[in-house]
Amino acid sequence: MSNQRSIPDIVGGAIDRTCTIEARNRGMPLDFIQGLYAASLELTDGRPISIVAAERLAETVGRGDVVMVLTGAGVSPILPKGESDGPPGAAAVARALYRGLGAVPTYVLEKHHVEPVVASSESIGLMVKNFDEAKNHGLGACVEVAPPMQEGVPEWVEKTLEKYNPKAIFCTERIGPAKNGELHGATGIPLSRFNSTPGAVVDTSPLVVEAKKRGILTIGVGDLGNEIGFGAIYDTVAKIIPNGPELATTTATDIVYPVMMSNWGAYGIEAALAFVLEKPELLRTQAQEARLLRACLDAGGLEAAYCTTDFFVDGLDGETSMAVVHILGTIVRKYLEPIDTGLAH
Repeated sequence: MSNQRSIPDIVGGAIDRTCTIEARNRGMPLDFIQGLYAASLELTDGRPISIVAAERLAETVGRGDVVMVLTGAGVSPILPKGESDGPPGAAAVARALYRGLGAVPTYVLEKHHVEPVVASSESIGLMVKNFDEAKNHGLGACVEVAPPMQEGVPEWVEKTLEKYNPKAIFCTERIGPAKNGELHGATGIPLSRFNSTPGAVVDTSPLVVEAKKRGILTIGVGDLGNEIGFGAIYDTVAKIIPNGPELATTTATDIVYPVMMSNWGAYGIEAALAFVLEKPELLRTQAQEARLLRACLDAGGLEAAYCTTDFFVDGLDGETSMAVVHILGTIVRKYLEPIDTGLAH
């Protein structure tokens, strides 16, 4: 019996290797993504995470179905509208879901994170409308804004799930609570220390927890372990990440995708959807990626390492993300192109 992997798993493996390349400053936590990735493979029976996520989305989501897309990290005064990692990836996946499956992407955001996400989405052709226009007329995505105060979240969760009836929830670069109930940044410092004003940060993870209880497909993407989803591999995060026991979130998703940069993980799932659906037109160009990143930065989604509008994401120049988009596109296009029988002999 042949041990050769299936073509989808070969493609997914190439995608995942691309998205999990580590390139970090030596002052940052190093050499942990592969450990997180290995733990996450247990949730997909050892199959590449990007391709499993894409397959599950394709099986679950149909035309007119809502997929909630949660993102937004950062708090004032350092990152008053969030950062450039998160919104571009959310927009890329939303666009692929809309154009590939006819889904209704619904961005679920705190109010101060709305502008960079809307700008990111519209920069690649996915317009943001009201829910009626998006749901009943297929005109694009929509936005659901979280309550301004944490005490309003439980009632909001019930009403939101009833209103939208989502078939899936996709989270990227959205922080979830640790065991002490607080949201923590990359160094393990609670976000409340940056801004203790009530409502400065609202934890939207209860939406994911309740959705998972109801059997709604949940997917989480992140690059450290404090993001929604990593509760599924909590023990591994706590063990191998510096300050892991402090920052590791307890919020789990059905699938969790650890990557070098959250945007890249979303791009990996975007590419995997293009392959699974056999729609290479879902792939984006380097020029579109440049426009997407710049739109996010110009709308106030600052680069988190330096808190600047310079063309960077998580300490890496934007050209690196452009290259990743190009490589992912090449992987998918090569495996989707017709077989040249003349070269096959």
